[in-house]
Amino acid sequence: MITYLAGGTGTPKLLWGGYDAADAVVANTGDDVLIGDLYVAPDLDSVLFGASGRLDTDRWWGIANDTTAVHEAVQRWHGVLATPPGDGYLRAELQRAGPRYARWRRYRADVAFIELGDRDRALHAVRAAALMSGEPLSAVTTRLCEGMDIETTVAPMSDDPLATIIHTDEGPMHLQTYWVERRAGPRVRTVEFRGATDARVSPTAATALTAETIVIGPANPITSIGPMLRLEGVLTQLQRARVVVVSPFIGTEAFSGPAAALMQAMGYDASTRGVAAAYPFADAFVLDEADGTTLERPVVRTDISIETPEDAARVRGAVADAVTATQ
Repeated sequence: MITYLAGGTGTPKLLWGGYDAADAVVANTGDDVLIGDLYVAPDLDSVLFGASGRLDTDRWWGIANDTTAVHEAVQRWHGVLATPPGDGYLRAELQRAGPRYARWRRYRADVAFIELGDRDRALHAVRAAALMSGEPLSAVTTRLCEGMDIETTVAPMSDDPLATIIHTDEGPMHLQTYWVERRAGPRVRTVEFRGATDARVSPTAATALTAETIVIGPANPITSIGPMLRLEGVLTQLQRARVVVVSPFIGTEAFSGPAAALMQAMGYDASTRGVAAAYPFADAFVLDEADGTTLERPVVRTDISIETPEDAARVRGAVADAVTATQ
């Protein structure tokens, strides 16, 4: 059994055109949010849409060829009602009110900086309705997989609320505000995984993590994989399994996103060597052929840039070679 860990765009790119390489995918839920009453799970949905052939592979999120009529109408009503400016993240007492799954994830319905497509929005609405009725996220996800004819098991890391909060020189902000609205502009002081001490691994993720081989795609170690590592029992499973990591860096250059700033804020070098330090349980690494970093664990090198399904197949081939190198 082979399980992939997914956060951000890295693992959906790695599995592009090849989800049959994975028996299971465990997705980060640390950046899930409620937009009004819509439950938005960016990393989980990128896997669902990727595995079902729906993913917008230009943006690497949302549904391909979706429309945004509802989003545009919401923004027009926002202007009419003159709701308060700002990122729309609700104040602390409202974050603690309402259903538990919404805790520390709540934004106003008229948030402008997260543009939800119409078909995308429909999924968020019916998922929220199922959660409101008491169904856990993992069970809802299993039923979504059945409805999308997805054979690979797709599991949210937890059914419990966990929110990635970025503490910056301008104050704390949810990861969605820091990255999507502010474009990683504020200086990062530290990263908090709010709710992690009370969150537990979901049943489907727990089963997936018993795999003999676990692959961590080229994801941000802090905000994409970091929330999973805070869940009780996950590190134990990773120490037991054969773990292969595809680096999100080429030397000191990150492929995308705010990985460098977040790594430094949490005490790691912003580099391939820093990734290795963040994953002491890893047994082997796939690095870019231009990355001269030497590690004390097996390394397989290839061109790890992924622009096409053929590129993804090449990198998955290197992952298979890295698995062999650990045997």
